[in-house]
Amino acid sequence: MSPKVLIAGIGNVFLGDDGFGVETVRALSAQPLPDGVEVVDFGVRGVHLAYQLLDGYDTLVLVDATSRGGEPGTLYLIEAEAAAGAGAGACADAGTQAAGPGEGPVLDGHHMSPDTVLALLDTLCAGTGATPPRRTLVLGCEPACVEEGIGLSAPVAAAVPEAMRMALDLLDRPSSDEAGTPGRELRRTP
Repeated sequence: MSPKVLIAGIGNVFLGDDGFGVETVRALSAQPLPDGVEVVDFGVRGVHLAYQLLDGYDTLVLVDATSRGGEPGTLYLIEAEAAAGAGAGACADAGTQAAGPGEGPVLDGHHMSPDTVLALLDTLCAGTGATPPRRTLVLGCEPACVEEGIGLSAPVAAAVPEAMRMALDLLDRPSSDEAGTPGRELRRTP
């Protein structure tokens, strides 16, 4: 049985380059993917992502806008700390932090950073006996603008095809005789 991989596009398409993850998984969903790989547009639904991860994945790839100080359109591949026990320190790049010590993650469904999702996942796994992904990666892109507006800036839009290639390079590619395999349908959580 091949390992289960979840490639999760996250971000808000109404905030310009914050929609990078969503746009990248839309493009990626048209590509043939190995068995066991799911590509899902989660958008701003971080709670849904945390619950989806309870289904048991070996690897999680979060695709998101990631500010690290580079030029807009710069791509980053960040290996997060081991998901088990990583909590809010797993992806120190982005967004809101967990509440104070012992208070758990801040649960605002529209402002859940990867850190908060992973902290919530730790809590859910502890309560259900599920196992978090063994490996968590962030495929990020330096945004130019995350102000209100629809559409990616030119440098971030130009980075989408390379981000797609990077994501595909992380996977075992189908053999050449399977090249005619149709792309996977983009799955959106309800």
